[in-house]
Amino acid sequence: MLAPEFVCVRRLKVAAPTYAGKPSPEALMSFERKTIITVVIAALAVACEPTHPFATPTADVVSDAQPEWSAWTTPVNLGPVVNSTSNDQHPSISKDGLSLYFISNRPGGYGGNDIWVTQRASVDDPWGTPQNLGPAVNTAFNDFAPNLTIDGHHMYINSDRPGECGGSDLYVVRRQDKRDDFSWGEPENLGCGVNTAYGEFGPTFFDDEANHRQVLYFTSQNRPDGLGDFDVYVSTRSSDEDAWGPGSNVTELNGCCRDTRTAISRDGLELFLSSDVTGRPGGIGGQDLWVSTRATTSDPWSTPANLGPTVNTTFFDGAPALSFDGTTLYFFSTRPGGFGLNDLYVTTRSRLRGPQATLHAHR
Repeated sequence: MLAPEFVCVRRLKVAAPTYAGKPSPEALMSFERKTIITVVIAALAVACEPTHPFATPTADVVSDAQPEWSAWTTPVNLGPVVNSTSNDQHPSISKDGLSLYFISNRPGGYGGNDIWVTQRASVDDPWGTPQNLGPAVNTAFNDFAPNLTIDGHHMYINSDRPGECGGSDLYVVRRQDKRDDFSWGEPENLGCGVNTAYGEFGPTFFDDEANHRQVLYFTSQNRPDGLGDFDVYVSTRSSDEDAWGPGSNVTELNGCCRDTRTAISRDGLELFLSSDVTGRPGGIGGQDLWVSTRATTSDPWSTPANLGPTVNTTFFDGAPALSFDGTTLYFFSTRPGGFGLNDLYVTTRSRLRGPQATLHAHR
């Protein structure tokens, strides 16, 4: 049987094994060994044909076995230390799980909505009292939807501060020390290549290493090419030094109405979405959480599937944020039992099967 990690190439070379204490098999190879190698080469040649099921595609993120997950648990409110009597929403979790960023219009801020952070000493400890990121990041306007990159040195946001392109623009904020939640610099506008007069919101960054590009998902409202209300768009670039290109409508994710905040798994094969239930089979409330998948990072997304009644309610459930290991999903909800208008919640799942995704480079 072919090894799972075998990669097809146009020129096949068979390296004869070497055994300690014996002459080189290249010199003493028996007729039987030659016959076996010939058969193996023939089998590999057939397997490398593009139409053969063993043939591998070009470079992409793949999994030797796609992960299988348990069901999501009943969501738990993050409690009165984190949540307030105001709006607390649009979370983003750090790679180590020790810093949870979110937006709030609670007293003590600088504007309508500010970005705050709550911290904990370990993933088993409770969250601490949220702190405002301060005037370097927040303004007298609405500063919204933080998204931390996995490397911890960048945070993407949207803001309606006076800018260059539209009513709300996308920005990036940088820091040197990824462990210092209060060392962020001044937000930098991403420019009018990606920002438009229609307004851009809710950025989600993904580093697509397999295809040597950076990807930015975001939402935009009532564009001429949109399907209705808010739609999900995607922009790409080659590196940090390049400008973000114009956004393209991700039509397979969008419905007739409000499609907004996204969260993407670290391997880029699973995407969570906040979407209006109108016109989508399986909807539960006014706004639900949905999930879409794909086989590789070059493939289109599947039709979003509802996360179901354990997670969603008949109220507004939105703005998902996925942990680095994929086991924890933060979001906000207007469901009863909270402490304010919008509260932050968390639900978890367990990995049942499947290794971590790896990067295979194919010719």
